[in-house]
Amino acid sequence: MKNSLSSWQKIIGEPTLSKALENAKLVEVYDRNDVTVELYSQVDQQGRNQRIMMAIPKNLDKPAPAVVIPFYFPEGMLGFNPKTNESIERYRHLDMMMHLVNRGYITISADAFYLTYTDSEDPKKEENPWLMAANLIYSENPSWTGVGRLISDTKLLVDLLVSDSRVDGERIGIAGHSLGGKMAFYTGCFDDRIKVIVASDFGFKWEQTNWNDPWYYGDKVETLKSLGMEHSQLLEIAQKPFCLIAGQYDDDSSLEAIRKAKGYETDEKLLFINHASGHYPTEDAINKGYDFIDKYLKG
Repeated sequence: MKNSLSSWQKIIGEPTLSKALENAKLVEVYDRNDVTVELYSQVDQQGRNQRIMMAIPKNLDKPAPAVVIPFYFPEGMLGFNPKTNESIERYRHLDMMMHLVNRGYITISADAFYLTYTDSEDPKKEENPWLMAANLIYSENPSWTGVGRLISDTKLLVDLLVSDSRVDGERIGIAGHSLGGKMAFYTGCFDDRIKVIVASDFGFKWEQTNWNDPWYYGDKVETLKSLGMEHSQLLEIAQKPFCLIAGQYDDDSSLEAIRKAKGYETDEKLLFINHASGHYPTEDAINKGYDFIDKYLKG
């Protein structure tokens, strides 16, 4: 059981509620000297609305490679609010969307489900919007998980990319930090359209971060442990080029866990970077991650 993708899918679960997927609609275009940002509205298969932002380099003359960058909300990965041009200093050094646009990639991100799978008018003001959203997911979809919802949301971004003539659909990668790292790892492993994965400090081993929180796996982490299921096995199934940037939650023991996966005993398609300086990646570490993406999407 532990060595098949279907066994992972069984634990992750499927939504009970599923409607016909609506096409994403372009809402607004923000034009800057260095980038064009497009805002989309997507109604998903659970009937919830999701904001999506796509950043496009200037003067494209042919289809470009693209990178999906999941996170809490897209402005965080842009490093600014495209409507007001106001800088978002908290995530300014993590503006992966802009870093990669400057390398010639089309990038895309969206609101995570704590902002979309909710009945709250302003979820950011709730005491624990993640818990509220998780409880609503389970009440409507008892066999699903937060991880399942995160994968579903992120796959919608890949759908939008491959439907866009400006994107080279054969050259799509995924990158993320923390929560975004979790989303990048899982979606990269489950979606064949993604060719390379970069994940920063997301907790490769079960005990390293909060995988047992309701908005991830909840009690199902114990089921995974009892079945001997580890992320190294999921990576072994995927066989994707994988870069893990460790810093606080991930450490050298994460590399030991990755090495258990067949195909990752050597560095042929694995890059492990441990800057060991806290949760946020250093400039050098994150640039090495971008170089890794270049290797597989531009090489």
